[in-house]
Amino acid sequence: MSRGLRIFGALIALLGIWVGVKMRPVPAPPEQGIAVPAGIASAPQPAAEAGSSSDGEMAHPVIPNRLPEFSLKDLTGKPTPISVWTRKSLVINFWATWCAPCRREIPLLKELATEWSGRDVKVIGVAVDHLDKVQAFAGQFNIDYPVLIGEQDALDVAALFGMDSPVFPFTIFTDRRGEVVALFVGELHRPQADFILSEVQDLDHDRVQLPEARRAIAQGLHALAEKQPG
Repeated sequence: MSRGLRIFGALIALLGIWVGVKMRPVPAPPEQGIAVPAGIASAPQPAAEAGSSSDGEMAHPVIPNRLPEFSLKDLTGKPTPISVWTRKSLVINFWATWCAPCRREIPLLKELATEWSGRDVKVIGVAVDHLDKVQAFAGQFNIDYPVLIGEQDALDVAALFGMDSPVFPFTIFTDRRGEVVALFVGELHRPQADFILSEVQDLDHDRVQLPEARRAIAQGLHALAEKQPG
């Protein structure tokens, strides 16, 4: 083979690799999710305390103390900042259409959106996926709470919450002041959701202080996890 043909062949191969990278879908993480230390929820903590634990288990992500500013497209393609829901307690659920636990959560999230709307709690979905796929999926499943959508930009938002290599689903809970109360990794179920939101309500009505609420959530979810079979 001539040198010119070899160079041409190499260029075609590189072009194929580049097209493959540009066209690849948003990567699908393991469906079962991961546990964070001390149960399945974390509160914010300083970066110095993050990282790998000495026994090789995955350590807490570096979660911000306050809800960071970000903006993503809604289901109509309109850029929508998270500040639209200022002074609401938020349940921000990160998911994707190809994620089985994410799909199983949707009925619960719809129920929470309805049941807690009168108490200034707003459920927001953040779909890390392609706009057209999420639009079709939201219609199929009759998702009636707001959904924000992005690809790399949504992954960048996940990283703002310490989830640089996110495993879906995961859910952020904030109080009405915009303080991050907890990050829940894995599929959310009714007992955990109601327990966390009850603590958020206590925060919103000044019945507890933030450190106390965070401790109660970590301890309560750990107890709930221990009650679950095998």
